[in-house]
Amino acid sequence: MSSEPTQTPGADDDAIGFDDLTRDIAEVPAVEVITTVAVHLMSAAAVKCGLAEGGDKDKDLDEARKLITALAGLVTAGAPEISNFHAAPLRDGLRSLQLAFREASLVPDAPGAGPGEKFTGPVYS
Repeated sequence: MSSEPTQTPGADDDAIGFDDLTRDIAEVPAVEVITTVAVHLMSAAAVKCGLAEGGDKDKDLDEARKLITALAGLVTAGAPEISNFHAAPLRDGLRSLQLAFREASLVPDAPGAGPGEKFTGPVYS
């Protein structure tokens, strides 16, 4: 018998490659962090508005409202910091989601009362 400890295959796989597979957060520019978070919020909001493959099965407008409002806050606060080059597509995506939400709602919000509109102002189609 061997006196060497046995190791379960794959037990240290996570620990061995973790540093190699991830970037140190200190190396990530702020614009990349902000845009990545915005894209995640956009994607989640689109799903909750019923715009993804699952359609109405995944639709949850209460959840969509929260995600769109968070996105609007991020885009509004972050835009001056990340330049118009990066902010313009985020604003366009946000507006599209706000319009999609308005269209999906059975009882539309009053102008200025839709998700995120306290940050962006009223959104009209």
